[in-house]
Amino acid sequence: MEFAEVIKNRRSVRKYREKPVSIDIIKELLKESTLAPNAGNEQPWKFTIVNNKAMLKRISDESKKNILARIAANPNDYAKKYRMMLQNASFNVFYNAPCLVLILGSTHLKNLYVDCALAAGYLMMAATSRGLGTCWVNFGTEIQDPELKQALGIPDGDTIVAPIALGYPDKIPPAPRRKKPDILAIVN
Repeated sequence: MEFAEVIKNRRSVRKYREKPVSIDIIKELLKESTLAPNAGNEQPWKFTIVNNKAMLKRISDESKKNILARIAANPNDYAKKYRMMLQNASFNVFYNAPCLVLILGSTHLKNLYVDCALAAGYLMMAATSRGLGTCWVNFGTEIQDPELKQALGIPDGDTIVAPIALGYPDKIPPAPRRKKPDILAIVN
């Protein structure tokens, strides 16, 4: 697939086939994601791969519980618009994808969010080039249970930046309408 085609075909996939993604393919995707640019060549990203349905449900349930608690504590929380969806016991925040890749790193690093976001972008494009679908599900950053964090290999002092659902798409949505670039100035 040509690069321009990869960019045009990358979509946020919210419906996946039951087909698992092999760990070898996931490792290839992660290797390619680490080619992303990063500040000072720190390469701060770390990865957790979850290929287990029971664990994916556990993470989804933990995320929903924590977001709903956050909304209850602050009725003006931006996530309020998702309350009904999050209260649905059968809703999985990762859209029942067979795999989740958590991209994370040390909280104290100044450029952690930008660097991990770039790695996530590379991961999503690499996945698209192989016919896989992805969706950055920010709800997946809401893991607070220390036992769950330990089970996921997340060290104390690390922050989840990019939870990426990954799998073979059952349905690829059409591209949403995009605004034209907002060019503020051209200085020659």
